[in-house]
Amino acid sequence: MAIATNAADPLPSWNDRAAKQAILAFIARVTTAGSPDFLPQAERIAVFDNDGCLWPENPMPFQAAFAIDELKRRILVEPSLASDPMVQAALAGDLGKLLKGDHFDGLMQILALTHTGMTTDEFRDAVEAWLASAKHPRYGRPYDELTYRPMQELLSYLRAHDFKNFIVSGGGVDFMRVWVERVYGIPPEQVVGSTAQTTFELRDSGPVLTKTLDYLFVNDNAGKPVGIHQFIGRRPIICCGNSDGDHAMLQYTTINNPRPSFALIVHHTDAEREYAYDAITKSTGKLVAALQEAPTRGWVVVDMKQDWKAIFETD
Repeated sequence: MAIATNAADPLPSWNDRAAKQAILAFIARVTTAGSPDFLPQAERIAVFDNDGCLWPENPMPFQAAFAIDELKRRILVEPSLASDPMVQAALAGDLGKLLKGDHFDGLMQILALTHTGMTTDEFRDAVEAWLASAKHPRYGRPYDELTYRPMQELLSYLRAHDFKNFIVSGGGVDFMRVWVERVYGIPPEQVVGSTAQTTFELRDSGPVLTKTLDYLFVNDNAGKPVGIHQFIGRRPIICCGNSDGDHAMLQYTTINNPRPSFALIVHHTDAEREYAYDAITKSTGKLVAALQEAPTRGWVVVDMKQDWKAIFETD
């Protein structure tokens, strides 16, 4: 689904407003030979949150939708699971109950049921089968057809200017690596997400990796700069997010960065074409602190309703 750039207008799904102008101006600054802010290719690192930044996170994050569908499949063969209060909450779509507690204990229990105890190949096959069959409840389309066209154009434009694009998301890295190259043109090794220990075993059939939830690293909030340091090893110069979960990553990219830097926040303001939320959200994606800090830091806030001509890649 990754799209080619248009030389005449590389961001055709963006209205000609301040956000688009700021994006084009910054990229020109750092990629034009002779510019005082020119940066070599190796330093052109861009990081993107996924949920709510590259595709929707409502009415719940897509990985949570996958987990719930997997629960429904599991209950057919293990009906005793239905007595678990957290399973009941998941099946009722009660994301708030699953996210309670410092460590999201309910969600961790659901992930333990649906994301562990299987090989990485089995998990990949389950994700691929789900993407091939599941439909978003509002749009009636496969989840991987619901990427934001304006952000796809930005990814392509950056790629055309020798940027290396990374996804830095709270989502599970194994879940995202199944489809990111096909959907975003981002190879799986350029995905930084939440991870847990994977165990190795040599079976008669060959080498096998098995998923666990041991030593879980949640790549969100302050974990994002840590994940960038551990898995990328270079400080980004472009950061795109949409929520307070990206706040620390926005700060890490822009505050006292010795190189020119740019930050963008996707503000969900379009209830008609997508969803409208910031301080109050029925799903994840709360946006308060980062939005308040944006004017003082010079972060670009994208008004989805005003700045985007189209929302989805398939529009």
